[in-house]
Amino acid sequence: MIRLDRKKALVTGGSRGIGRATAVLLAAAGADVAIHYQRNEQAAREAKRLVEEQGREGLLCRAEISSREEVERMVNQVGEHWGRIDILVNNAGIWTYGEMGNMPEEVWRETMAVNLDGVFFTTNAVVPWMKKNGQGWIVNVASTAAVRGEAFHSHYAASKGALLALTKSLAVELAPANIRVNCVAPGWVDTDMCTEVFADPEFREKVRQSIPLKRIPPPEDIAGPILFLVSDLAVHITGEILNVNGGSVLCGG
Repeated sequence: MIRLDRKKALVTGGSRGIGRATAVLLAAAGADVAIHYQRNEQAAREAKRLVEEQGREGLLCRAEISSREEVERMVNQVGEHWGRIDILVNNAGIWTYGEMGNMPEEVWRETMAVNLDGVFFTTNAVVPWMKKNGQGWIVNVASTAAVRGEAFHSHYAASKGALLALTKSLAVELAPANIRVNCVAPGWVDTDMCTEVFADPEFREKVRQSIPLKRIPPPEDIAGPILFLVSDLAVHITGEILNVNGGSVLCGG
């Protein structure tokens, strides 16, 4: 029922986890997908292969997401290749440990540079392409940490909390340009980002038990709501924060 035929999408952090699952699902719905990555070219090529298995075109785009110059170059390359960018999924991000009172400044600044500046640089560069085409769909990937906070990860929670405010602000600002802006806020997800902490089976089980639905979702469970938000089924939805966490956090953003 959901079709994105002839749509052109850019997914940041598209080589693994939620980004890769989203790229593949968008392609399955008919979109051509540009896959952004920073370092792991092998993983990005695998994501491109999976996109092309869906019969769609996949592009590889390497850029340091915290660099305005590199991001602008990437976006313009994608836009010039297709002549348009219809969908932007701001997914690239990092999650690191940081104890307040003992957190190095560089840890704070790296998180803000990747998780927040990267979204700004990419969105700022993509919006003119969307306005030129008269439409657009933007989905920011935040976290339940943005809603409830997260001890020892306050820098991560702060960066994701900023995305909630950015989403709501841009939804109103860009509505006259027919650009809808929404946000998906996942809870725990079984991705590479969590490999280290989930290596402890006791901790993994503790997390699973803390989720009302008693399951740690695969990244495909987050990609589905993203697909919905960029589809015509969500034509009257903008500025929404969609929590996808199995019932772990029952409050809106």
